[in-house]
Amino acid sequence: MKIAALRLYNVRRFARQGIAIEGIGDGVNVLCAANEFGKSTSFEALHALFFQPHTGVPKDVRRLQPYSGGNPLVEADIVVPEGRFRLTKQFIGGKRASVVDLAIGRLVAQADEAERFIAGLIRGGTAGPAGLLWVRQGNTGLEKRKEDEDERQVRESLLTSVQGEVEAITGGRRMSEIIAACEEELGLLVTPTLKPKSGGPYLKAIGERDLLAEEERRLAAEVEALRQALDERAKTLRRLAELGNAEEKAARRAAVEKAAAAFEAAKAHAEKLKAAEAEAALARHRHDGAERELAAFREALARAGALRAELAGAETRRVEALSRRGDAAAAVEAATAEVHAAETEEREARDLLARLDAALRARQAAQELEVLRDRLRQAEARRGGVEQAEAALALLAIPAEAVEQLQRLEVEIARLRAAEEARLPSLRLAYEPGSAPLMLDGEPLGPDEERAIHDVARLALPGIGTLTIRTNRPAGADTARKTAERGRAELLESLGVSDLAAARRRQVEAQEKAAERDRLRLELRHLAPDGLPKLREEVARRAAVLPEALELKADPEETHAAVQRAEARVGTARNRARETQPLQARAIEAHAEVEAVLKAHAGERARLDALLGPEAGREAREQALAAAHADGQAVFGSAAAHADGLRAAAPDLASAEAALRRATSAEDAATQEESRLNVALADLNGRIRTRSDEAVEEVWQEARDRLAAAEARVSAFETEVAVLDRLRTALQESRSAARDLYLRPVLTELRPLLGLLFDDIDITFDEKTLLPQAVRRNGQEEEVDRLSGGMREQLSVLTRLAFARLLAHDGRPAPVILDDALVYSDDDRIERMFDALHRQAREQQIIVFSCRQRAFSRLGGTVLQMQPWQPDLA
Repeated sequence: MKIAALRLYNVRRFARQGIAIEGIGDGVNVLCAANEFGKSTSFEALHALFFQPHTGVPKDVRRLQPYSGGNPLVEADIVVPEGRFRLTKQFIGGKRASVVDLAIGRLVAQADEAERFIAGLIRGGTAGPAGLLWVRQGNTGLEKRKEDEDERQVRESLLTSVQGEVEAITGGRRMSEIIAACEEELGLLVTPTLKPKSGGPYLKAIGERDLLAEEERRLAAEVEALRQALDERAKTLRRLAELGNAEEKAARRAAVEKAAAAFEAAKAHAEKLKAAEAEAALARHRHDGAERELAAFREALARAGALRAELAGAETRRVEALSRRGDAAAAVEAATAEVHAAETEEREARDLLARLDAALRARQAAQELEVLRDRLRQAEARRGGVEQAEAALALLAIPAEAVEQLQRLEVEIARLRAAEEARLPSLRLAYEPGSAPLMLDGEPLGPDEERAIHDVARLALPGIGTLTIRTNRPAGADTARKTAERGRAELLESLGVSDLAAARRRQVEAQEKAAERDRLRLELRHLAPDGLPKLREEVARRAAVLPEALELKADPEETHAAVQRAEARVGTARNRARETQPLQARAIEAHAEVEAVLKAHAGERARLDALLGPEAGREAREQALAAAHADGQAVFGSAAAHADGLRAAAPDLASAEAALRRATSAEDAATQEESRLNVALADLNGRIRTRSDEAVEEVWQEARDRLAAAEARVSAFETEVAVLDRLRTALQESRSAARDLYLRPVLTELRPLLGLLFDDIDITFDEKTLLPQAVRRNGQEEEVDRLSGGMREQLSVLTRLAFARLLAHDGRPAPVILDDALVYSDDDRIERMFDALHRQAREQQIIVFSCRQRAFSRLGGTVLQMQPWQPDLA
């Protein structure tokens, strides 16, 4: 068997959380993470899945439950020769167990059948023995402890299947009878694993001792709590005296005042510095302005001299341009007069032709007027229908997203109600033949009819009374459903409908009304393509034709000929005018250019005169500007130096503010601590007074006396059990030599592994536990208990790997899981252990949990990760 994935929910530290370890492959798999990450939790959860029945609540199962309560859920995917299966168990509440065939998604077994399926996996069956999980955190498996009998029997049955029955070698019926009698005596007191037997006197004595021990521990805890409360009260009183010291309070107050004064001084200096910097910036601005003004004045003086010569040349060019413009204007005037005469003749001819065309169109319009009026009546009727449809649609229209939101709310409410109903307790009554039905909440309860109980139900029992059943559901169990129902009611009210069906009907009616409106719009567009105003305008235009226009008489052909002759004359005149226009345009352009130059020069001269002033005072003004520039530079230098001096002497405002905050917070913290300690002192006084009145120390002493007597009885039973067990051990020593044959396969598998770590070492196995008991090296024999922690854990892991190889050879491979099993190994030995793990992983799945992330990064193999997982709890 191989493990492919592990998932767990609400297990120990993962309260109301789920994690998954996916992608567990063949060979070495490593999950390295920090302490408290959940590695040992995953190990214990996997162990419970395979070895703890889902129906019981033993100590190991209770340890899986978080402090906040809840029902632990463990799930694992396994691979066996028959296929891939998913094993699931939920403990404590909602107990269940199931096995699902992942290839087809079919439920293979559940409840007791699922437990039998898993038992077959771990005790023979399709995959392997109960040695699935061998090395727990902090447990090498080599200590002298009461070994798990199931694991010992698995190892013994494995060696038997490999090497043959030990009894075939040892024989001895008489010895067997003696051993059986000894074991019978032991059986009255203990189980085969030397644990107290259920219902026996030894277990009863232990139970009485444990009850008294629990009572003694409870009372001792109360006495200790009383003592701690007294110590805490004394400590609180001392601290209150320290906090209430007048000198300390005055010192804290003085520190606050000193820090506040320093902070205010720093703020005042900062304000002075800001003002000085502003003054320096203003002086710099004035200096820069004076410099720019002086430069501009000097540049204007140079430009004024050059401008006089340019103005004289521009005046000469203007006289020439005026002469050319006058000649061109006379030629253009003559051509224009000819054009105007020709255009007048053309306009008169065209007016006559237009009146003739208007008369012809009026006759045609009179014929079309009745058709247009009929179209107008139909179009106005369609327009009225469109307006009515739009008004009705405005009342019926419902946003499509609102209907979809209502649909989602209906589905969500149905889901929440179904989930709520599924979690509610139910009542079903099977009547005896001929019995009258009982009344549940005033309604008859039918035979085998299942009724869900929401909060309170009352069952009338004739001749007896009324049975009241309460679910005691926690407050807020239906909050989600009620919230969704309120949202649905608000949405229905906003839409103005009673339910989803009414909303759907209104939506359909709105769609039909919209289709009718679109049809009428299409007909209206066909009757009036350009709109009703255009159609009305067309009708009015045709109706407004004057009757006398219809009586205009003229020769159309003669009128067209006259228009053509006028057009030819206009063309000729315009061509002659067009020939003269470029000359005039060029003359005008030349004159405009000269005028523009003159205007520009005049404007520039006016600007320069305004800038420079009268010529007589220009030299004096230049000298004044130079003096102002020098004064501005001196003022700026002085202001900048003053600002630099203030900046250099400025105190650290941030530090002063931080000191003030620190002093204020220290004073506030002392005040708050004093208030808190006064409250704590009142609580301690109440607790001390309560326990003192109960005389808890005298009651504790009496409990200790009773516990001593119970422990004496248990000690007597322990002595008897030890004697019987020693006798049984002595009787079995005669078979010890034959056990070497048993252990030969293990030594064969273990020898090459030992060679990777140690030189010239032999292992002696314990005949009872079938685990290493002593080692021999350099001619000296040492018991396993005397070895270092590192060597013990290395022997433990290597022994488990050897048994795992035997299982694989026997056709029953099972994974080896190590939970922080190499915590004492040095760097050199741990590297060799990594080699041993990879050597065995060729035919074996090995899963390693470790918190030593740096050391185990050199192990290699498949790196596993924990990821969030949410089970389907429905």
